Amino acid sequence: MLLTADQWKDYACLDAGNGEKLEKWKNIVLRRPDPQAIWPVKYDSQWKNPDAVYHRSNKGGGQWEYRTQLPQEWTIDYKNLTFKVSPTGFKHTGIFPEQAVNWDWMMDLISAHKNENIRILNLFAYTGGATMACSAAGAAEVVHVDASKGMVQWAKENRDLSHLENNKIRFIVDDCMKFVEREKRRGHTYHGILMDPPSYGRGPNGEMWKFEKEITDLIHAALEILDDHALFFLINSYTTGFSSIVLDDLMKTMILPDHPDGKVTTGEIAIPLQKRDLLLPCGIYGRWERK
Repeated sequence: MLLTADQWKDYACLDAGNGEKLEKWKNIVLRRPDPQAIWPVKYDSQWKNPDAVYHRSNKGGGQWEYRTQLPQEWTIDYKNLTFKVSPTGFKHTGIFPEQAVNWDWMMDLISAHKNENIRILNLFAYTGGATMACSAAGAAEVVHVDASKGMVQWAKENRDLSHLENNKIRFIVDDCMKFVEREKRRGHTYHGILMDPPSYGRGPNGEMWKFEKEITDLIHAALEILDDHALFFLINSYTTGFSSIVLDDLMKTMILPDHPDGKVTTGEIAIPLQKRDLLLPCGIYGRWERK
């Protein structure tokens, strides 16, 4: 099933093509690479005059060219949530707006069961968009795990911006697999588990992560701490070549045998282009949801 992130007011993907996308973050226009946008594009004045452009380097990475004096950071809102936006040296801005479709889904599930003392685990949690969504929806506790100390600090800023500082959110800097294994030994369980693993990555102590090699073991370990009365299990992936069919097969063979009281849905996530009747693909998702 295709999910489209079309509920934003502070963000829009204006256009995309020729390996780039043109985005508006509140009133700031950024132009940056996107390897999925391979179709042709006509460069109009907005394309030619963004506030900043990200240029890739032949040696890897890249840098921003600022054509307007911009603040180092600013904020955007999604419904009742507020997030910090700041262009980074790796072309990212600190938020993946397409994930709003998953935030809405989790918020609906949690708000319908918030009297059940819901505990949520967010793995590879980045700057905490999903963490804040789950907490704001009424989760009794959200545990936010990421290997990057800098991203966890950014997530704490988003917590404060969204006025959730009095909610129970635990921020953990750790390797996700090691944390999950410790939670099993402690006997802790969660009513919702979500993960957004990178294609490649390193833990805080140099632990290597490669999606195709590690994902099955991680799903297996996470299922060991999925509560018997769980609401959901969510996997996001941006790994090239890893299709939603594979993810569908993984979830049906690994989750449904022990949790037959739920259903699995998988598919692509996309963002609409404002200038044209096209969609920009933004990875895949897999959901198990209690019926």
